[in-house]
Amino acid sequence: MNTIYQAKAIVLEKPESVVLSELKLSPVTETDVVVDIEWSGISTGTEKLLWSGRMPHFPGMGYPLVPGYESVGKIYQAGIRSGYQPGQRVFVPGARCFGDVKGLFGGAASRVVVPASRVIGVDNKLGAEAVLFALAATAHHVTSAEWSQQPDLIIGHGVLGRLIARIAVLAGKTPVVWETDADRRTGAIGYEVIDPKADQKRYYKTIVDVSGDAALLDTLISCLAPGGEIVLAGFYDAPMTFSFPQAFMREARIRVAAQWQPKDLLAVKHLAESGRLSLDGLITHHASPAHADKAYRQAFSDKDCLKMVLDWRTLQ
Repeated sequence: MNTIYQAKAIVLEKPESVVLSELKLSPVTETDVVVDIEWSGISTGTEKLLWSGRMPHFPGMGYPLVPGYESVGKIYQAGIRSGYQPGQRVFVPGARCFGDVKGLFGGAASRVVVPASRVIGVDNKLGAEAVLFALAATAHHVTSAEWSQQPDLIIGHGVLGRLIARIAVLAGKTPVVWETDADRRTGAIGYEVIDPKADQKRYYKTIVDVSGDAALLDTLISCLAPGGEIVLAGFYDAPMTFSFPQAFMREARIRVAAQWQPKDLLAVKHLAESGRLSLDGLITHHASPAHADKAYRQAFSDKDCLKMVLDWRTLQ
């Protein structure tokens, strides 16, 4: 297990500077797996903030870094204590195996070395759609606590908003989704997507925001039923404030949905592999890592691009 591997990786050298570089990987231990990545997704939330330089500072932040927390590939080498076998397809939620280059997420590479405890086996039939496990787990986490309620109103009809809505429909709810972009109001399955200006309802019990718009809080509170809850499930790069009297009159609750947990990943794996949770129609664009700069710019600027996936097999 002393072989030192190299990999091609997406490196964000500084804001708005993406290159494909050759990097040396960390030594492989008995509890690691070496995964040849087939597909990796580009996040239009946290990764867009990293790319633009607007990501609020937190531990592990800095440049240069390897992004990517939505990767799928096949195990090339498995440590004797890993519990896996070569050839198994797994979902990889990132890696930290790039030496001096930060692996803040670290999944956007042709090959990664990662502890076996971090990966999870996936059904081969899902193919590239398995990159959506991270967002699906995030969606599941929003309402995974016993006391949580499925949303009556969802703000934003991107990939995360659609997954939250699909999970709510599985639970028997028929949520309303607000979307300001007319082109993104398509693709609803079992729920309604409307222009927020056309909505006159003011008594939503549970509202989930995935817009990332820090200025929306007062608007959402004005639509909340007494004793209702607003769940902040996006990632916000600006401070959030609200007018206290309106929230006071409604006895509003405001909750931040944190990062998904392993149980959320297992739950969405079961839902997706059983066919109950559809991942269809969410990946709209593919690109080769050789054209990474163009792919990242398109992912962050093209409104028709719900999810951009890098196909690492094109480099073979």
